[in-house]
Amino acid sequence: MSTPPEERIRQLRDLIRHHEECYYILSAPEISDAEFDVLLHELEQLEAEYPDLVTSDSPTQRVAGRPVEGFETVEHLVPMLSLDNAYSEDELRAFDERVRKVAGLGDTPVAYVAEMKIDGLSIALTYEDGRLVRGATRGDGTRGEEVTANVRTIRAIPLALRRGPRGRVEIRGEVYLPRASFERMNREREDAGEPLFQNPRNAAAGTMRNLDPALVAKRSLSAFTYQVVTDPRDALKGVPYQNGRREAATADAVTVGDGLQTVPSHQLEEGGHHQSHAALLESMREWGLPVESHWRRCVGIAEVAAFCQEWADERQTLDFDTDGVVIKLDDLALREKLGSTAKFPRWATAFKFPAQQAHTKLLRIDVNVGRTGAVTPYAVLEPVFVAGSTISMATLHNAEDVARKDVREGDTVVIEKAGDVIPKVVAPILSLRPPDAVPWVMPTTCKECGSTLHRDEEEVVWRCDNPSCPARIRRSLEHFASRSAMNIEGLGESLVDQLIEQDLVHDFADLYHLEPSQLENLTVAPRDPKSERAVPRKLGKVGRNVVEQLQRSKANDVARLIYALGIRHVGEKAATTLARYFRDIDRIMSATAEELQTAPEIGPVVAESVRAFASEPRNQTLVDRLKAAGVKTTTDLPEPTVDPVGPLMGKTFVLTGTLTSMTREQATDALERLGAKVSGSVTKKTNYLVAGAEAGSKLEKAQKLGVEVLTEDEFRDLIMRGQA
Repeated sequence: MSTPPEERIRQLRDLIRHHEECYYILSAPEISDAEFDVLLHELEQLEAEYPDLVTSDSPTQRVAGRPVEGFETVEHLVPMLSLDNAYSEDELRAFDERVRKVAGLGDTPVAYVAEMKIDGLSIALTYEDGRLVRGATRGDGTRGEEVTANVRTIRAIPLALRRGPRGRVEIRGEVYLPRASFERMNREREDAGEPLFQNPRNAAAGTMRNLDPALVAKRSLSAFTYQVVTDPRDALKGVPYQNGRREAATADAVTVGDGLQTVPSHQLEEGGHHQSHAALLESMREWGLPVESHWRRCVGIAEVAAFCQEWADERQTLDFDTDGVVIKLDDLALREKLGSTAKFPRWATAFKFPAQQAHTKLLRIDVNVGRTGAVTPYAVLEPVFVAGSTISMATLHNAEDVARKDVREGDTVVIEKAGDVIPKVVAPILSLRPPDAVPWVMPTTCKECGSTLHRDEEEVVWRCDNPSCPARIRRSLEHFASRSAMNIEGLGESLVDQLIEQDLVHDFADLYHLEPSQLENLTVAPRDPKSERAVPRKLGKVGRNVVEQLQRSKANDVARLIYALGIRHVGEKAATTLARYFRDIDRIMSATAEELQTAPEIGPVVAESVRAFASEPRNQTLVDRLKAAGVKTTTDLPEPTVDPVGPLMGKTFVLTGTLTSMTREQATDALERLGAKVSGSVTKKTNYLVAGAEAGSKLEKAQKLGVEVLTEDEFRDLIMRGQA
């Protein structure tokens, strides 16, 4: 061989990656599949002859090793936030007005980048010094499942970057199944007599959670990337290479291109610091990352609206499913100024395409019993294909909604997928109504337990008040095990059904007395008969894993337990607040409603709901049994920093609208340090309302009640005086 083996291996890897990009990213192959296979085969032979030259980023290592036994939970560098939605041009313009107002730009047009919203599975790819080391799902936004072996099989994702960022970076994107691959897969499944996948998104999500990378590789997933997040602890290494060299930077340069923190422009020369999202997308393509090609930089919201309208009509021409357009502020420094709420970045929104509709027959109206006893009607439909999936059920919200729309069994109805996700019944087609169709009446007894249903005068929801109702227990167990609650992997719908049917579990505490042998021998089948794994099967080793997960969950912070208990009106945020301020579940169970309301943002509704839960003897016994089983009932969360003799002691504040000089969290912290209480609702006991930009109904209520209203400047002066 005239060329040294290490040099030929390098040449082959570069060639193969080039042709992977041409085929999988650019859709413009330069060679035939047979010619590509020849290159790959030569590389495989050389690496077999010289095993010391094999590296983890070689194309031959995309599928390697045995199937994994399960997925570990890993933490993202910074939270993967959701996006707020806009459904009309008016809502787009309202978003633009908020951006310009907070940015202080007046009527000056703002530049945005509009990108196709990929209907797939969010993914976070970690690269260290340019090499792929980890892939993780979005999970709950803070933590996700590590699926590195599966990510490596996706040929659109490079195993090594070209002249990209050094240090540790996280590339955000979306894994999806191309329509052509979806159709091929379903043809193969139909020929094999297997259940068909309903839509590409579900197929992609199910594939990424498969434990066998070889099977994942066969399904031809693809991906697009759109964001770069660097490790704030690794600032200098996070600076991108430019033409083979890293630009100068100081130690406080923390992040490139994530819109959360940015490197000051005076610290980096050209190319090292991206001032705009458009420039970042161009760089990502240069690094070899897959970037969806139809994005456009738009100056002014009118150009954005035109782009959205264009693709609402043309989206069917794409080889992937999309349900809208993501609109992002182009200026990264301006993004930092706008910041984020707890859920959404203020500098981005998702425009959802108009819902797609279809007509079908409503076979019957049934009801579903939730974990709180809420009884909700839903429509059972003649299956119809809408926006990429077959719909056989749709929500009807509540009995009043059914009466208002006058939807009847036997009607031909209009079905639509709101945001192309949630199917709902829009209206009946009266001209096609059968002559014998009669108005639907809400049942008076629970279909699951026979208890009498009732509705409070001030509510529209009917309820089953029997805490032993099998449906309530089933939904409660599913909630208890969910990712945001106790996070018990493997304890899903099918297993919960069997635990109840076999009389093994009656409440949460029973879960912690399950033995591996009990679960190993359980036979389960998915509720959906069309599921990929609809064949009943014994749990076996999966059952042992569930018991291990249950034991691990005992160490969760009490904030998770409070949320998992399913107390009405107590969400994740309220659960965390209660944990921080009361420290122990016993203190929460014994607190009066007035004492509970001393915690910030715990109002009378939540306080009364917690008190009602704690007063029920069965719930007291349940909490005692959970403690006896070893479930943690205290918190490690930091204690609130409240000055007991602060100048604002005894004062209650409510914050509303957007503050430009500080975040909501910073304002709350400043008030608490001065002894004040921060509440989420305006009452007669509220002393001050702090009104930022876009203040809404809370401002109106404060004015009606005569509560003193502070502008942001007045609030800032008050804080400064208090600190002095």
